[in-house]
Amino acid sequence: MKRLLGILLLGGLLGACTLLPESEPLALYRLPASALPGQVQRGAPLDWALRVNTPAASALLDSTRIAVLPQGDRLSAYQGTRWVDRATLLLRDRLLDGFRDDGRLAAVSGDGSGLRADLLLDSDLRAFHGEYRGHQPQAHIHLEARLVQAGSRRILASRRFVVRQAAAERSVAAMVTAFGQAGDELTRQLVAWTLDQGRAARRARGTGGATD
Repeated sequence: MKRLLGILLLGGLLGACTLLPESEPLALYRLPASALPGQVQRGAPLDWALRVNTPAASALLDSTRIAVLPQGDRLSAYQGTRWVDRATLLLRDRLLDGFRDDGRLAAVSGDGSGLRADLLLDSDLRAFHGEYRGHQPQAHIHLEARLVQAGSRRILASRRFVVRQAAAERSVAAMVTAFGQAGDELTRQLVAWTLDQGRAARRARGTGGATD
């Protein structure tokens, strides 16, 4: 009798398992990007190397979740969607592509390469989320950037970059497109600022070789 009861219970459990809904497939999104216009025509490449470090961020932003602020101060995430990589890595790679598209630096690398550099671009990512202000959805990126001397780790310059880009409609795909446009604008501003500050720092200390 006990054996029969066990078989019936097992059969009931297996039957219940078949009734559970299947998990929804995730929609994966890349960060859209447009190439910056090359600036090589402005002169010879600058003879210093730059390393772009991955931005520091909170646990929610340093993840593959697409963060959103639907109302007030309650930060959430879109369901059923993810970035293809952590948001901090997506932004770092976008910045790297921007410097390479620009074409004025002799060498640009990321923090995973282990290559030597003269200057480092450090940053804190404070916002990388969608927002709904009234009826106008928008992407919001806030980056605190620092240009650092590689050898001494001395901060040469710092600046806050805040970019907001309206989305065409209230959908995840439209918000992702807005993120891409905001990333492009942030990259344009950051590249121009970094090169200007790098030139000023190099003029102040004179030319010199790369340091570890």
